[in-house]
Amino acid sequence: MTTDEATKSEGEVQAAALVERGEDITPARDRGVLKLIKRPGSEDESPMIGDKVYVHYKGKLANGKKFDSSRDRNEPFVFSLGKGQVIKAWDIGVATMKKGEICYLLCKPEYAYGSAGSVPKIPSNATLFFEATLPTFSLLFLLFFFQVELLDFKGEDLFEDGGIIRRIKKKGEGYSNPNEGATVEIHLEGFCGGTRFDCKDVKFVVGEGEDHDIPIGIDKALEKMQRGEHCILYLGPRYGFGEAGKPKYGIQANAELVYEVTLKSFEKAKESWEMDTKEKLEQAAVVKEKGTMYFKEGKYLQAVIQYGKIVSWLEMEYGLSEKESKASDSFLLAAFLNLAMCYLKLREYAKAVECCDKALGLDQDNEKGLYRRGEARLLMNEFELAKCDFQKVLEVNPQNKAAKSQISVCQKKTKEHNERDRRIYANMFAKFAERDAKEAASKTGDEKAAEKAACEKGPKTHGAE
Repeated sequence: MTTDEATKSEGEVQAAALVERGEDITPARDRGVLKLIKRPGSEDESPMIGDKVYVHYKGKLANGKKFDSSRDRNEPFVFSLGKGQVIKAWDIGVATMKKGEICYLLCKPEYAYGSAGSVPKIPSNATLFFEATLPTFSLLFLLFFFQVELLDFKGEDLFEDGGIIRRIKKKGEGYSNPNEGATVEIHLEGFCGGTRFDCKDVKFVVGEGEDHDIPIGIDKALEKMQRGEHCILYLGPRYGFGEAGKPKYGIQANAELVYEVTLKSFEKAKESWEMDTKEKLEQAAVVKEKGTMYFKEGKYLQAVIQYGKIVSWLEMEYGLSEKESKASDSFLLAAFLNLAMCYLKLREYAKAVECCDKALGLDQDNEKGLYRRGEARLLMNEFELAKCDFQKVLEVNPQNKAAKSQISVCQKKTKEHNERDRRIYANMFAKFAERDAKEAASKTGDEKAAEKAACEKGPKTHGAE
């Protein structure tokens, strides 16, 4: 028997064992994916929908010929579980595994590459055989043999800042999500340090969860959820109850929170294009007051949502009457100025400058806009630009004592900055000079040594005959 024949025979034996003893793990129970555990996992936790899964794999045909390997590239393969980024068998199989588990999976064509195959390596209607391991994870197929190692998995970072991590326990239905201002019905349970502090069914407007003691992170996450979705949300302090904590629930300042949330139903809010100008102006007055209330309570992220609605409704509104235009500009100016103040509080100084620029585009001599832009620039160490803003404030209002004080601060900071630079460069040049002196001394020493050696050797002479 040739090597190829032996390898093929071994693959057929493994596939036959799976057909006989494998567990049907398909939701439809149609034996489309059969699983046989070779080694149980070392941990209880399995990947969830949306988790990033890190794997190594090796694929072979039934004749034993290797057709792909991440090991050869020395680069793990990464995919998001349950998002359709890989064949169905991988999404189904990996979701059932534990870290450290090794298993075999056998899947029918409809759970792999179907009638199309994957030319030229995978023929049509191929039944696949995987071997799988978690975090060492592998999968094998009949015409194809895959050895896959699951290196790691982690939840989905919703806003790519580490503030809200989502892990989906049950996938939602459809493709529609609640938008800002949507009315939602949810069930939630909140945990802090392993202790449950909240459990309720609640109906509220997205962006106004704080009115029901719900942190801003839930509002943000709901805009990414689908009807019927059940997920776990890990909230950092910024998206939780922040520096204020929540004494009502015994939550300390800057606490990390965990919520289990089920989106039971929702009704989307009107989009901007669905509202006429009159309705936009009426709603702008409502959300402006709401934003001011949140701001006074120190809930700056919630205030940003409210003021941001005014901008989204009115910034690109055209064809207004003179009266409507005046009202629109008034709301926009207030929204930009208030957003700038919120971003100053949130230490997002670049965004504060951007909002001030837009406010000054509406009113170039606006005292608050100039002053707040100066504050943001000062905090960004742009001392000269900040000083220019405070000087313009004095041109608008010579009695503004705060601006005069800030100019002095800018001058002091500029002087300190320049002195610090001089010390840094002085030390730098001193080190360069010291290095050059050492190199020069070294060269001089080498030259003297060479001269001494030449003198000792002396000219070559011949003795008298």
